[in-house]
Amino acid sequence: MNNMIVSVNPHIYAKDTTQTIMRDVLIALFPAVIASIVFFGVRALLVEVVCVAVAMGCEWAFEKITKKPVTILDLSAAVTGLILALNLPVDIPIWQAMFGSFVAIIVIKQFFGGIGQNFANPAITARVIMLVAFSGAMTTWAPAAFSNAPADAVTAATPLAIIASGEGELPTLAQMFLGARGGSMGETSCLALLLGGIYLIYRRVISWHTPVAFIGTVLVCTALLGQQPLYQVMAGGLFLGAFFMATDYTTSPPTPKGRLIFGVGCGLITVLIRVWGNFPEGVSFSILLMNILNPYICDWTKTKPFGGVQA
Repeated sequence: MNNMIVSVNPHIYAKDTTQTIMRDVLIALFPAVIASIVFFGVRALLVEVVCVAVAMGCEWAFEKITKKPVTILDLSAAVTGLILALNLPVDIPIWQAMFGSFVAIIVIKQFFGGIGQNFANPAITARVIMLVAFSGAMTTWAPAAFSNAPADAVTAATPLAIIASGEGELPTLAQMFLGARGGSMGETSCLALLLGGIYLIYRRVISWHTPVAFIGTVLVCTALLGQQPLYQVMAGGLFLGAFFMATDYTTSPPTPKGRLIFGVGCGLITVLIRVWGNFPEGVSFSILLMNILNPYICDWTKTKPFGGVQA
């Protein structure tokens, strides 16, 4: 009798755990990691390893100091560190990458109670903080291999910057899709991110609602505004954000209707910032703003229990 577990309904058993879900996310990110090394060299791997190691180390140290159960084996800290790394330029100073992982895990995740209790996606919030704190380093892009950049080029403009300024040569659509362009080291290869996203949908780790609504909204709105929609969809961090950050369980709605609203909101804010804002990119800011609105979306779209009445 002492082994009986008492809990509220519904009583549903699922074999998925935080560890298995995060393991699938790491597998889905593997193509983007490979692409980052192919296009930006071995330093991309160094930044990724450092961000993951610092994220896991910070989580372990904080939980040890505060005498909480150590949760690094659930792999959520590893996922946060890797997603943050893929959002960074390959030439980011290592100490700044370490700072970003510290902010993501300690300030955004642990200070708010740990996994499942953070108000915003830790990786995306850390990236926004780094954009403000280290704007120079965070907006200096190394040229990717096989891109249009001159052989002796030290820096390269991103496609969004070229579109915004109207100056420079845009990569071909094939280069955009494969990843031979400037940008954060994990965001350039749409092919790699699409493979990872399809894997997550196949594994039912995420649903299609938010990514399709997010990407579709950007495509339709930029087409209506005459802003080169195919480039807008493949440029910047749209694929990385749509599949791997806007779908975060804690900071996005649980219902299909809510996920569609969340994705459309992310897409609209992204387009507003890209077309009329001071930054050529708006994915990070859009996801963060929608994270803040998420409790309201959840309240608007919550389902009525079977047999219940409208409050």
